[in-house]
Amino acid sequence: MLKQPFINLLKSYTSDTNLVHKYWHELEEAYSQKGRHYHTLAHLENMLVELNNIKTEIQDWDTVLFSLYYHDAVYNVLKSDNEEQSADLAQKRMQAIGVPTHIVDTCHTQIIATKKHTLSDNTDTNYFTDADLSVLGKDPETYTLYTQQVRKEYSIYPDLLYKPGRKKVLRHFLDMDRIFKTDYFFNKYESAAKKNLQKELETL
Repeated sequence: MLKQPFINLLKSYTSDTNLVHKYWHELEEAYSQKGRHYHTLAHLENMLVELNNIKTEIQDWDTVLFSLYYHDAVYNVLKSDNEEQSADLAQKRMQAIGVPTHIVDTCHTQIIATKKHTLSDNTDTNYFTDADLSVLGKDPETYTLYTQQVRKEYSIYPDLLYKPGRKKVLRHFLDMDRIFKTDYFFNKYESAAKKNLQKELETL
């Protein structure tokens, strides 16, 4: 589901098939690293499904696709600059295959936007960051699995450290005027997301 759209995307900009497959394997390995439990290829698949459902609403599909594939390419729970590192990697790979500068720059900005998920003046970016958060509004079983996977990713931290940090994240979202910036995702997931977040907060 993920491989072919990625290959098709890159082939729009380069005829170097070996390089295209090299970049795919690089991402596949990154998202399949041993310490990952939520930020995996499955996360990308969910986002792709969500965004495909509203493809006609998105102005620059290529940019959003590049952002999707690279936004968690670098993920280290010990670091606080994962988004910046991922954005920089995307920039390097896109420049290497001749992607136009305006697409590269917008992609870089979109990936950085997943750090705080605040409202953007770019509608595509809002759709993208909303899709990134869509798991928050899924059914309780899916949401619970997500919380378990995130906990596993942070398993190096004892509850004494993890729980306060997780509470801060949950309150960050609950204190937002609205978690989802676009009407589409707001109507689809906002109510359930707030219930899921509040329920998790009460268990910590």
